[in-house]
Amino acid sequence: MTTNVLNPYLEALPLVAILRGVQPSEVVAIAETIREAGFRIIEVPLNSPEPCASIQALSEVMGDDVLVGAGTVLTVEQVQAVAEAGGKVIISPNTNVDVIRETKRLGLISMPGFCTPTEALAAADAGADALKLFPATALGPQGFKVASAVFPDLPVLAVGGVSPGDMPDYLAAGFSGFGLGSGLYRAGMTVAQVRENAVAYASGYRALSA
Repeated sequence: MTTNVLNPYLEALPLVAILRGVQPSEVVAIAETIREAGFRIIEVPLNSPEPCASIQALSEVMGDDVLVGAGTVLTVEQVQAVAEAGGKVIISPNTNVDVIRETKRLGLISMPGFCTPTEALAAADAGADALKLFPATALGPQGFKVASAVFPDLPVLAVGGVSPGDMPDYLAAGFSGFGLGSGLYRAGMTVAQVRENAVAYASGYRALSA
């Protein structure tokens, strides 16, 4: 898979749903309501309960309509486990070139985290399809805008510490989208609560980009 495969999903709605703490028994119902709101990329962090079970369940139900993958991927072995579960996207909080290269060797989409221009360039050189600035507040919109002059030509998502009210500034600075965590889903939320949050984020983003 390449950036070209990722782009249609980002173009549909460039918001990544981060389901940290989700249980396998509830993940399909929660993901279905997120998909109904327009989300097309769903991440199950590996520090969730039985993450590969959730990833496998989502992969079987969502098909190609939604890119399902894992977050907090730190090792080559974890990449392999996610691939075996049917995950298609590998998302990390850091720039680990071994993880990126293994992701690409297995034909998956690589979206590593970075915090400096050096890390962004190293990730691109290793084959990353997109990048996430984590935590996004480390550079902020203005810092990103200045540093982006030397960044690779890849989609960049802002993750960590970004509120809905901050989104216009991040988009104006050149970000391609956002990763949404606790503002969208927290362990213990009902499907109805998640639906309300998902609709609010999706409609809010569309209003900004209209």
